[in-house]
Amino acid sequence: MDDPKQVNIMTKYFKILALFLSLAVCAQNVTEMKTPKEASKKIIEFLEKKKFVQQANPNFYPGIADEKMRPILVKKINLIATDFLNVAESKNPTDIKYQKKIEVGLSRFTEVYMELDTEDREKICNYIEELMDIVHLESSNGQLNKFMYGFDPKSKMID
Repeated sequence: MDDPKQVNIMTKYFKILALFLSLAVCAQNVTEMKTPKEASKKIIEFLEKKKFVQQANPNFYPGIADEKMRPILVKKINLIATDFLNVAESKNPTDIKYQKKIEVGLSRFTEVYMELDTEDREKICNYIEELMDIVHLESSNGQLNKFMYGFDPKSKMID
């Protein structure tokens, strides 16, 4: 490749390839996260605490509306926490991995969704937000809003 034209053409192809690879990486929008050192310990503490009980502060929660639903909901929330623990202890936790665990976790509530009252759905979201805070996940990518309200109010409305 002593021909300057060929070198110039190859340089252009290389630049185009580099641009496409850069765009592909950006399109995935994956954010590698540095999980706090104490995250595993805090998730284990979360798993051990009693859930869906009456709380006055910081947000009033009257306790679960239907007591027979408590073990079902606790199991589903604890599965999300266990999923978060697995991601936190993995070699490369990312926001996408945590968001996928939220998606899977919320899908577990599908069969009981119609039996939940508003306060119980809010409490489920509060528990997930608590887990997000533990691992420093900034966004559920609209999934909590979709679970709570049936849509993401931040997304564009189409007329």
